[in-house]
Amino acid sequence: MIIDFSRFKDWTLVGDLFGGVTTAIVSLPLALAFGVASGAGAEAGLWGAILVGFFAALFGGSTSLISEPTGPMTVIMTAVLTSMLASYPEGGVAMAFTVVMMAGLFQVTLGYLKLGKYITLMPYSVISGFMSGIGIILIILQLAPFLGHPSPAGGVMGTITALPSLIFELKFSELFLGALTLGVLFYLPKKWRRLVPPQLVALVVVTLISMLLFSDTGVRRIGEIPSGLPAIQWPHFGSDVIMEMVIDALVLGTLGCIDTLLTAVIADSLTRKEHDSNRELVGQGVANLFSGLLGGLPGAGATMGTVVNIQSGAKSPIAGIVRAFILLLVVLGASQLTSPIPMAVLAGIALYVGINILDWSFLKRAHKVALMPTIIMYGVMALTVFVDLMVAVGIGVFIANIITIEKLSRLQSGNVKAISDADDDVPLTEDERELLDRAEGRVLVFYLSGPMIFGVSKAIAKHHNRIHQYKAVVLDLSAVPMMDLTVSLALENAIKDAIEANCDVYIFSPNGQTTERLEKLGVMQRLPHNAFCDSRKSALELAVNNLS
Repeated sequence: MIIDFSRFKDWTLVGDLFGGVTTAIVSLPLALAFGVASGAGAEAGLWGAILVGFFAALFGGSTSLISEPTGPMTVIMTAVLTSMLASYPEGGVAMAFTVVMMAGLFQVTLGYLKLGKYITLMPYSVISGFMSGIGIILIILQLAPFLGHPSPAGGVMGTITALPSLIFELKFSELFLGALTLGVLFYLPKKWRRLVPPQLVALVVVTLISMLLFSDTGVRRIGEIPSGLPAIQWPHFGSDVIMEMVIDALVLGTLGCIDTLLTAVIADSLTRKEHDSNRELVGQGVANLFSGLLGGLPGAGATMGTVVNIQSGAKSPIAGIVRAFILLLVVLGASQLTSPIPMAVLAGIALYVGINILDWSFLKRAHKVALMPTIIMYGVMALTVFVDLMVAVGIGVFIANIITIEKLSRLQSGNVKAISDADDDVPLTEDERELLDRAEGRVLVFYLSGPMIFGVSKAIAKHHNRIHQYKAVVLDLSAVPMMDLTVSLALENAIKDAIEANCDVYIFSPNGQTTERLEKLGVMQRLPHNAFCDSRKSALELAVNNLS
């Protein structure tokens, strides 16, 4: 069944209704700001909030998650739209929304393949780096409208290059309105924040001030949003940018998955419930598919909206559906109210979101933690801002995993021991110690413990180079719960070297997985039938008794 109706069983009329109304109020200014920031227009932000919110709530796997256009998704959508318009001025908009649809299909595929649990399995330093990088991008992209100018071409680098002229020619009226917006967002008293979202206060109050003080000046305003249903954006492809569209869709879809599932984890911690990550990805994919088809921005799980929803008493996805219908009523019946909103106000709201996306918690303590995670975090941040998000995440995950594997391998190498006399490092019984003493250094006990990953193969090779010095070797795998192919091949080489040196081999491997791995490599065919023993003691007895 596509819709999980069990998520609706705990619904409450008052809680879900209040949650829907409250989150709609929170979403309205953000949707307008993200729509304008993306370059697709305020209406794209509103329709994204409506469509993503409705379909994600209906088909998702969480009871309280609120989905809508977010800062990270808006940053990627801005880059996609800019790139597509540069290549195809006439069909670029349709191609950008085609990328959104493709991203939705990618998310649905991940959900059906049940890969949701793997999406967020990446080091925190990488997540922190690319989220902070996205925050920096959003801040840079809002500098031009904050100073009273249209956004220059060229994205981040274009804005940085044009920054001197933007500052030299700034419009004080719009800078004043943007700064006033930030002042409200940062300094609105906490007791007021509990009653009304600061974004809505800034939107209404600063817009009214602009109408009183700057009614006759050339302050850029959002204008009236077209009422009525949006036009369908039929899929449109460009032959020479098809690979670019695919890559953009993968980036957009992956970021949406990460953003959503991290938010879902936060929601679980607040509600004491567990979301279905695979179903949630399907819901997000369906939501982005419809949003792209109808010209809405892509979206993901939004932390602020989700927390407000839960704190308002919502218990089921009905709150998300109510929120979508309230926003729909605003678009259809009150869209003319948006016309006097200054662009600088929306830039201030988006700038505030960018500042909050920065991982201040980690940035403040980065110099106190280990050096490599800090370097990875700053490296991923720089690559995200100046190169590409996918490149940043790919390189960051690769380096972080290599470092982790190296540390684990170094740690596990200490669990590869080769002894020929009673050694306290290997847990031998008194009988086994006596048998080893009787061997007088002619029997080698090869003891492995813990999960054996490929980095341990070097330690195995170093020890097995001494095998030719002994008459028999006992391979103890009793404490090995898991062994990968590389380690299996290293053990196979050790056994082959022992056989060629006329050294008897006895194996104690009670774990089915390790034994099966050796069987598949054909190790058993090279050994006599009594080589596999049912205990380490019996293996030592055979080794010692056969020394003569």
